[in-house]
Amino acid sequence: MNTYFDPSVQHALDLVGIFVFAISGALLAVRKNFDVFGMATLAEATGLGGGLFRDVVIGSVPPAAFEDLGYFLTPLLATALVFFLHPVVERINYAVLVFDAAGLGLFCATGTLKAHQYGLSLPASVALGLATAAGGGMLRDVLANEVPQLLRWDREMYAVPAIVGAGTVALLLRTSTLNAATMSAAALLAFALRMLSLRYGWRAPRAWHRTSRRTADTSASG
Repeated sequence: MNTYFDPSVQHALDLVGIFVFAISGALLAVRKNFDVFGMATLAEATGLGGGLFRDVVIGSVPPAAFEDLGYFLTPLLATALVFFLHPVVERINYAVLVFDAAGLGLFCATGTLKAHQYGLSLPASVALGLATAAGGGMLRDVLANEVPQLLRWDREMYAVPAIVGAGTVALLLRTSTLNAATMSAAALLAFALRMLSLRYGWRAPRAWHRTSRRTADTSASG
């Protein structure tokens, strides 16, 4: 199965993505005042959740996270780092966001490709690319009793950059132009959109005329 990257490079990129996602999970556990087991649980869920969901859906079993010990241990390393150094990690929160955006770009691209290589249609592959990139964060928020960031209107765009990156990979597959360079470009596009949304506060639109409609409904009920 062609991954378009050297396997050792792909493995290293996967671990980096898992690590930064796991840090965000462990940090949320600290803010929620969870104990070390809760921190490890959120770190594992955030780092591995999206990839596990994708692999189960496409029938790639056992999932990669259960075949490679490094995938399982990386979130534990992130947990230990946050456990002992969380004030420092909080201070470099912007750096964590940068790496998180890089993981988003990487996972939406590789998730789409892997789903397509297992025989899924391009639209289904895009959906699983999004799930790979954002599924861990959604699982983290649900476990922490938070509204998933993916669904919150008051947060900068997260799903849209992942969909754009995954959609670009699908287009490249459709036109038979996918290679290491173009796949990297698709991942960088998702990364850039996420960073721009953080920089300029871009958010996905809410329902059209939502405010005026709500006002009218309130007046009518009165």
